[in-house]
Amino acid sequence: MCNLKRLQIIALALLVVLTQAFCFTMMADAAETATIDLSAERQLIRGFGGMNHPIWISDLTAEQRETAFGNGEGQLGFSILRIHVDENRNNWSRELATAKKAIEKGAIVFASPWNPPSDMVEFFTRNGVPNQKRLRYDKYAAYAQHLNDFVAYMKNNGVDLYAISVQNEPDYAHEWTWWTPQEMLRFMKEYAGSINCRVMAPESFQYLKNVSDPILNDPQALANLDILGAHFYGTSVNNMPYPLFEQKGAGKDLWMTEVYVPNSNSNSADRWPEALEVAHNMHNALVEGNFQAYVWWYIRRNYGPMKDDGTISKRGYMMAHYSKFVRPGYVRVNATKNPTYNVYVSAYKKDNNVVAVVINKSTESKTINISVPGGKIRKWERYVTTGSKNLRKESDINTSGDTFQITLEPQSVTTFVSEAGGTDVPDERSAFSRLEVEEYNDIKSSTIQTVGTAGGGQGLGYIENGDYTLYKNIDFKDGATSFTALVTTTADTSIELRLDSPTGTLVGTLPVVSTGGFNAYEEQSCNINKVTGKHDLYLVFKGAVNIDWFIFGEGSTVGSKGDVNGDGEIDSTDVTLLKRYLLRKTSLTGDNFSNADTNGDGEVDSTDLTLLKRYILRKITSFPV
Repeated sequence: MCNLKRLQIIALALLVVLTQAFCFTMMADAAETATIDLSAERQLIRGFGGMNHPIWISDLTAEQRETAFGNGEGQLGFSILRIHVDENRNNWSRELATAKKAIEKGAIVFASPWNPPSDMVEFFTRNGVPNQKRLRYDKYAAYAQHLNDFVAYMKNNGVDLYAISVQNEPDYAHEWTWWTPQEMLRFMKEYAGSINCRVMAPESFQYLKNVSDPILNDPQALANLDILGAHFYGTSVNNMPYPLFEQKGAGKDLWMTEVYVPNSNSNSADRWPEALEVAHNMHNALVEGNFQAYVWWYIRRNYGPMKDDGTISKRGYMMAHYSKFVRPGYVRVNATKNPTYNVYVSAYKKDNNVVAVVINKSTESKTINISVPGGKIRKWERYVTTGSKNLRKESDINTSGDTFQITLEPQSVTTFVSEAGGTDVPDERSAFSRLEVEEYNDIKSSTIQTVGTAGGGQGLGYIENGDYTLYKNIDFKDGATSFTALVTTTADTSIELRLDSPTGTLVGTLPVVSTGGFNAYEEQSCNINKVTGKHDLYLVFKGAVNIDWFIFGEGSTVGSKGDVNGDGEIDSTDVTLLKRYLLRKTSLTGDNFSNADTNGDGEVDSTDLTLLKRYILRKITSFPV
C-alpha cells in the first residue's frame, strides 16, 4: 500500500513538472512578434538635440559641449543645436562658442526668436490683459531684415545656420511676442521669401493645427516654408498625426523643436521610472507624428538630459538611445509599434545598418520575437538602460535566420544595432556613365513596366505620380552638377532627384517637357545642387513619363539663367547686380538681361530676384525655364 502511494506521489510530481515544462514551452512559442519591414520607408531623420540659451542661463562649458555633441562613450551624440535670436544684436556674439563647437562635431544649428527689436514692437490689450506685445504691422519687412542680419552675422563668424524660425510659440506669448494665425500667414506669404536661410514656422506651443493650417492652405506661404516646427507641451498622442501636412507638405520637413516631458521640477532629471516617459514621447513623435527631429528644451538643467554638474541624466540616456545610434540620414521603417502591452518598438535603417529601439514600460520582464524578413543580419549589438544601468552594452545577439527572441528587462529601454555588412552591398556605379533606368535596385509602383524604346533598347513606362526607382551606391566622385535623361511624355511633368531615401535631400528637379508622344524620346537636362561621394539615388516621378537612361555631368548644361553678369557662376554677385538693375542704378542688355529673366516672361522684375535668391539658397534647384 505504501509502495502504491509512493508511486502515485512520484507520478503526480512528474505530471506537475511536465505540465510546467509544457506551459513554459507554450509561453515561449506564444511570444508576440515585432516585425521590421525594411522596404516600407517612412521619414528621413534629421537628428536629435536641445537648446542652449546663454542669455538666460550660463553657456555650456567646453567639456559640456563635448558631452552634448560628441558621440563617444559617455557622450549624448546630439546632432541638432537650437539657439536664441536675441532682440539686442549686442548679445549675438554670446551664441557663437557653443554653435561653432556643435558644427565642428557635425551638428546642425537653427535659431528661434522670442521678440523683435524694441522699436518694432507695439503694446496692446489681448483678451482683457494689457501690455501684451506684437510686431507692428508696418515693421514686417524690417523684422525680416533683422532675421537676415542674424543669419549673416552668424555666417560671417563661422556658423552657417541650417534654419531660422519666425517666432517661438506665437500662440503662448505671455512673456514674449504674440502672433495670430493670420499675422503669421501674412509674414510667411509676403516677407519670408526674402530671408536668406531655410525658414521654420510656426513653432506652436502645443502643435495646435489652427496656427499652421493657414500656411499649408496658402500656396505662396507654403512655398516660403521649409520646416514646420512644433512644440509638444501637453500634446496628446491622438494630436500628433497631421493629415493636412501629409497632404500638402511634400518636400517640407517636420520638426519637434521644444519640449520637456513629463512636466518637471527641481532635480527630476534622474527620477526613475519617470524618465521612461522621455523615451515613450520620442517614440510617439517619430512613429505616430512622423517627426524628423526631436529637440529638448535646455540641454543642461536639473530636469534635462545633462544635469547642472555636466553629467548625463536618466532623461539624457533615454534620448541617447536614439541620438547615438539613429544618426542623421537614417530613415524610419515600418515596425510593429506595440507588439504586446506596454512594449513599444521603432526601427530605422541606413545603407546596411539597422537600428531598433524597444521600450518596456511594464514592471515585469517581457519576451518578444524580433523579425527582419530578408534583412540577412547575423549579429546585433545591444544597449540597455534600467533603473540600475545606463546605456550598458550587453552581450551581442547572434542570429542565423530572420527572427530572434529577446527578454526585455522590466522598465527598460533597449537599442539593438545590427552589425554593418550584414546585408548585401551592390557594386558601386559611376554617376558619370550612362545608367540604364531599368537596372534599378528597388522600385515603388504597382504599374511600372519595362517598355521598348525608340533606339531598340529597353526603358520604363506606365509610370504614375508618386512612383520611384532606387539606384544604390552611385559614386558622384568630386561632384556632379547636372543631370540628363532620355525621356518622353505627352504632358509636362517632372522627376525629383533625391539622395538616400525617397523623401531625402532634394538635389534637383528635371522639368520634363512634353515631347508630343510616348515614342518621341528627347534628351532633357537640368542643373542640380553639387553632389559628391557615394549615395543611393532615388528618381521620384511626379507624373506619367517614359524614361530610357540617365547620366550626371560636371558643369552647367542648361543655358545661363541666373548668371546675370555672365561669369559662368550663379552666386551673390548676380543677386547684387539684379538688385542694382531694379533700383535703376545700372542697366542690363543682351544676354545679361535674358539671364536675369529667370521666369522667362520677357520682363526682369522682383519675381526674378526672388527666384534667383531661392536658387542660391537651394530652396529650388532649377528655374521655371
